[in-house]
Amino acid sequence: MTTDSVPTGGDPRRLLSEVRNLARRVRVDQRVTWFALLVLAAVTFVGIPFDWYFLVLRCVDGADTHMCEFSRQGVLYYWPVALLLAYTAIAVCYVRVARSRGLGARVLPYAITGVALTVLFTAAWVAARLYFPDHPQRFPEWVLVLDRLIAPWGTIGVALLVLARLERNLGLLVFTLAYLAVALVPIDFGWHWNGQDRTMFLPQQFINGAVLLLGAIGFALAGRRRR
Repeated sequence: MTTDSVPTGGDPRRLLSEVRNLARRVRVDQRVTWFALLVLAAVTFVGIPFDWYFLVLRCVDGADTHMCEFSRQGVLYYWPVALLLAYTAIAVCYVRVARSRGLGARVLPYAITGVALTVLFTAAWVAARLYFPDHPQRFPEWVLVLDRLIAPWGTIGVALLVLARLERNLGLLVFTLAYLAVALVPIDFGWHWNGQDRTMFLPQQFINGAVLLLGAIGFALAGRRRR
């Protein structure tokens, strides 16, 4: 067993403070938050034409009822592959940037969480697609909120919470909570679906992508200021 002595005139508290500051700088240098948000914003915007093209809207008018089948099949055709590619690109970028700075990357748990959530929402949406056409019903608001949480735009926010924890990034945590609030609360600025409008989802999805894009720009500018 060996012991290291404190250098002459050294203050243990000061040394501990310097070690903590060094650890904090390393964590900051490992962050490529802006790139992650930029990739997720791009995925969200590119998904708009897929969601529109593969949207199924069929309405039936009865004697006393007006029922519509509204199914976003683009969620199954586009989002699983797009998100898997996005998390792969983010992980590769984090690793390369960290290595170029002589550091290690802690992005793997985030990528794994993103992949797991992608598999989860895909399974949930497949199950819903198989079940609900034969069992139409109206849902309470809390069920709709849960549906939005396990949708692609909701799982993006949940995975970002993991990234914020890994990076110990308070700014990303605050941003992610704000993004989740936007994603889980329908925002359409009065652009409502009237039973025949295939563009019902556009305002919300555009806003989700815009929030991610603005976040990417904000974190990129903050990173430049630190340098």
